[in-house]
Amino acid sequence: MGEMSMNKAIHAAVRRDLDRFLDALERFQDGDRGRAEQLATAWQNFDAQLTRHHEGEHEIAWPALERLGVSPELLAQLDSEHATMATALASTRTAMGTLRRTATAADAASARTAMQELQRVTIEHLDHEEAEIEPVYLQNEGSPELKAMGREFAKVTPSEGGTFFAWALDGASPAESAAITGTVPKPVLTVIAGLFGRTYRKTVAPTWRV
Repeated sequence: MGEMSMNKAIHAAVRRDLDRFLDALERFQDGDRGRAEQLATAWQNFDAQLTRHHEGEHEIAWPALERLGVSPELLAQLDSEHATMATALASTRTAMGTLRRTATAADAASARTAMQELQRVTIEHLDHEEAEIEPVYLQNEGSPELKAMGREFAKVTPSEGGTFFAWALDGASPAESAAITGTVPKPVLTVIAGLFGRTYRKTVAPTWRV
């Protein structure tokens, strides 16, 4: 049994980015258009990753988990939390778009307020999901249901896969890295993350090195 599931390691990447955005928005200097553009690029990636994750859970993970005995009632509750997250995500998307256009300290503050609410509802959901679902993932590691689920999640373009791995591994702990990379043969991961993760490493990762 692994130390953590890939799902929990992805959650860790979500938590890292939310903290990074809140720190960057707090430090934002009025009129810094370069920084506003940089944060907007990082936001577009985060928005896409979080949206793909929770939509993928509904479409792919929940049916697999139900076959493993997770109650439909619990999955419906988690979906309700996804809807709350989606609303907060939309509000933050609007606020980050405004900051990109104006690059003002006032709009950075507004974006940070929206980001704080997004963090609140997202962490509340992640905590709940991990408490209920993480044991199921770990206890059924290697099962036909989870293997089939993994194959469905892997049906993405090389560009999407490379960006995902580069993002999920950026700042990951050893345990998180092991959970993420343990499901992919090393030569395959080297090609996907190395070749197709270049755009993330060039355009997003530097945002968090400032």
